[in-house]
Amino acid sequence: MDLIKVVEQAFVNEQAASYPEFKAGDTITVTYRIKEGDKDRLQKFRGVVIQIKGATPFTRTFTVRKISNGIGVERIFPYQSPFIDSIELNKVGKVRRARIFYLRGLAGKKARIKEKRVIAPSEK
Repeated sequence: MDLIKVVEQAFVNEQAASYPEFKAGDTITVTYRIKEGDKDRLQKFRGVVIQIKGATPFTRTFTVRKISNGIGVERIFPYQSPFIDSIELNKVGKVRRARIFYLRGLAGKKARIKEKRVIAPSEK
């Protein structure tokens, strides 16, 4: 077996299997653990997924963008990070591209993403 795969299996995050399926354009809330001194706390980062990068779950990262006080803030999260506590899918976006970097140049109402209507299983 490849040595890299052995090391990856040693650091596998079982919680990553429970993450919801999301793609570029979706609005998600990532709750992640921050260590300040000797204390741990949870912080939520809610924004739009602008890209998902990486072929395997061990190399996969996703970038989330939000607007904070009029300034665009982007954060890159490794998919298998032990610091991610949970990921919640808030809205499913309707976009045509896999990497929506064009959001960086837009502001206000033009930066909104249309929401995809999802039919609940009970309505079928």
